[in-house]
Amino acid sequence: MRAALRRCAKRATRAATRPHAAPRATAAPARAYADIASLKRTPLYDLHARRGGKLVDFAGYALPIQYEDSIMEATQHCRSEASLFDVSHMLGSSVRGKDATAFLESLVVADLKGLKDGTGTLSVMTNEKGGIIDDTVITKVNSNDFYVVLNAGCAEKDQAHINAALAKAKAKGMDVEFVVHSDRSLLAFQGPKTMSVLQRLTDFDLSKLYFGMFTSMKINGADCWVTRTGYTGEDGFEISVPNADAMKLAERLESEKEVRMAALGPRDSLRLEAGLCLYGNDLNEDITPPEAGLAWTIGKARRELCDFTGGEIIKKQLEDPKAIPQRRVGLTFTGKGAPARQHSLILDTDGNQIGEVTSGGFSPVLQKNIAMGYVAKAFAKAGTELLVETRGKRTPAVTTKMPFVNTTYYKPAE
Repeated sequence: MRAALRRCAKRATRAATRPHAAPRATAAPARAYADIASLKRTPLYDLHARRGGKLVDFAGYALPIQYEDSIMEATQHCRSEASLFDVSHMLGSSVRGKDATAFLESLVVADLKGLKDGTGTLSVMTNEKGGIIDDTVITKVNSNDFYVVLNAGCAEKDQAHINAALAKAKAKGMDVEFVVHSDRSLLAFQGPKTMSVLQRLTDFDLSKLYFGMFTSMKINGADCWVTRTGYTGEDGFEISVPNADAMKLAERLESEKEVRMAALGPRDSLRLEAGLCLYGNDLNEDITPPEAGLAWTIGKARRELCDFTGGEIIKKQLEDPKAIPQRRVGLTFTGKGAPARQHSLILDTDGNQIGEVTSGGFSPVLQKNIAMGYVAKAFAKAGTELLVETRGKRTPAVTTKMPFVNTTYYKPAE
């Protein structure tokens, strides 16, 4: 599945990196229907087809990798206007009960006790080796109710992992439930003009909702759960809406002049420019949070005990940086060449392999190739000169701090 998506993404990205190329012809809806007949569909499927979306298999869902505009155009639009993404394939869920906090803290590294009601955090769920089973955004509605969004590609294994832990917790008499919100869709509304557009559809004062905050509100008449967050580095909102209201809300948002539908292709470009990880590329069950540059997700209140799965191994890495064998780094390129891709080799200047690219591509905003990957710790310092080998050709590169493009999250003035 991931291989198929990568092939589609490569074809679309090659088109996107030709700034003056005319948009490619859109496949006829009848052909799209035939090609993806066996896949699951989100409530916005018909909208994707009507808008000429190039539908592909992503995590078992028929989702658009690109619309009629190029990936370059769609990426730049999100950075300057407002873009609407269908992310209903994500696993929206809740963990509830008087023991919800204790249960979740046994699975993830975040300090959930320390969160204020109506706020959230990025966290990771770990295995016995300290490796990352999945990354997730967890929002504390209150101490007995947490809203948890998990990755679609990990949904099956995540649910199995959580349900196994849940059975053990209940056997100990813990009061906790795990609820999957299959009756709700999820829309990601991203870009600098999202607040002004969304304010037209709700009476809630969005200027009081800062990055990482969560609340319930009426939007376009629908009962929505709204988190001020996203996966692009821009200001924006993730909106959980009942399935029955999803299409009406998407069409209403899209009718605004600032708004365009956006697909998987630009979503990947945007998250890479923002230095954000993609599970299955940049994170997996053999990579620990300190290796991934995600030690900050481990709450200060949890570092002494590290009383979560795999905590003993992670604690050693936190206490002794020498125990961390590799680091995730950003890469920018000082020579011309094809964009680096997942599994491109990272070499020192003598040609010795010291790592591997996990994500890479052309940055529509910076107009140059960028990548991220893992290198031996000795080569992780920003400014280190390296080589990246793609398709047998070696291109000079330099380690670079991320994000590549400055983030514009909506936060209180300091």
